[in-house]
Amino acid sequence: MKSLHDVPAPAKLNLFLHITGRRPDGYHLLQSVFMLIDWCDKLHFEKRSGGTISREDLTMALPDQDLIMRAAQLLQKRSGCPEGVHIVVDKKIPAQAGMGGGSSDAAACLLALNRLWNLQLDLPTLESLGIELGADVPFFLRGRNAWVEGVGEKIIPIELPPAQFWVIKPPAGINTSEIFAHSEIKRDTNAATMLDFAADPYSFGLNDLQSVAQSLCPEVSQALDVLEKAGLRAKMTGSGSAVFAPCDANKSDFSVPDGFTAKRCSNLEFHPLLGWASSDS
Repeated sequence: MKSLHDVPAPAKLNLFLHITGRRPDGYHLLQSVFMLIDWCDKLHFEKRSGGTISREDLTMALPDQDLIMRAAQLLQKRSGCPEGVHIVVDKKIPAQAGMGGGSSDAAACLLALNRLWNLQLDLPTLESLGIELGADVPFFLRGRNAWVEGVGEKIIPIELPPAQFWVIKPPAGINTSEIFAHSEIKRDTNAATMLDFAADPYSFGLNDLQSVAQSLCPEVSQALDVLEKAGLRAKMTGSGSAVFAPCDANKSDFSVPDGFTAKRCSNLEFHPLLGWASSDS
């Protein structure tokens, strides 16, 4: 195998995000449901000899040492692989959106290079690398919608009914570390149960980061207003700045301000790369 083309890296939405506490080391204790959607980046991989790893950006310019490069370099180093790769990135998922685009790209890179370089590493081994790159990477490696707890390490697969969503991304982004450091974040939400969530999965819960995000980035409020004026129940995903709302099959009648991006998405039953690591089922 010399190449892999059109490798998908899907985004996620947080159907809710509760902060239930904080550990002594400063890490926040969370409860959330991560749901895969069909808003995807596409990555292309060409095997190269000599161990060189390079990247080409087709759309937006990425940092030199983004999560894709870091994932490829980490996998090469830990596996001792002598091969190199040229990676072409067709970036579609917005940055600083709370949609997990960078983490999804990193997971797709690990899965693709594990196959392209014929490393035959199992899923737990890839997860151990993924967690070094970011807390959300193991979720994308496992490839199923999930109930997530703790600091993101407790990942329980769940099934979700098929649904469609409007997702709006304002031009501005939000820095994750800045929002989690904010003094006004609610950090004592009562723990929920999966039974609570299952009774009404697409209306359940809140995003405990949303009010602070709105104070830091007024465009979040603008995006929420667009969906709410269209009669949709909207909330922010992750640490923002993207917002979303479930919708029916009929096209909603709304327009977004200049510079905002709106996309109708469907949820995914599972990740398109499920099964690419040897212990997947």
